[in-house]
Amino acid sequence: MNIRKANLKDSEKFLDMLKQLDKEIKYMLFEPGERTATVEKIKDRINIDIFKQLTLIIDDGERIGGFLSAERGYTKRIRHSAYVVIGLLKDYREQKLGTKLFEEMEKWALENNITRLELTVVESNEVGIKLYEKMGFKKEGLKERSMIVDGKYVNEYYMGKVL
Repeated sequence: MNIRKANLKDSEKFLDMLKQLDKEIKYMLFEPGERTATVEKIKDRINIDIFKQLTLIIDDGERIGGFLSAERGYTKRIRHSAYVVIGLLKDYREQKLGTKLFEEMEKWALENNITRLELTVVESNEVGIKLYEKMGFKKEGLKERSMIVDGKYVNEYYMGKVL
């Protein structure tokens, strides 16, 4: 397994992985079939200046097994922070790959003067919360009724980490 920065050649496999995540994970934003991104949109996302955004992938040589993206705040007042999203396909979980993705992302954050990381997580996602807390994130608040999953409202925690 290789963890590395995504490049333009990864766009098609990256989109395939996102669509598979939509099927496997109820905690992600999109429901199966709802994602409208194209390979070109994925290329645009990957091509954003490394100073502004980082997209890391898990590459096993055949497919992309997961990702972590960190997007820096655009305005001066929040440029010191980055919003983090992570997703791993089922076959790539429980192998410490999430931890490795976070470790690599934090190196990038420190190199780019980012001193705060933020994310949201569905409150019933115990595995995710455990990982984030292990990586030093703390619960900062509750986002009530933030999503509808299987016809029911679910809450999310706001979590943050100061570097």
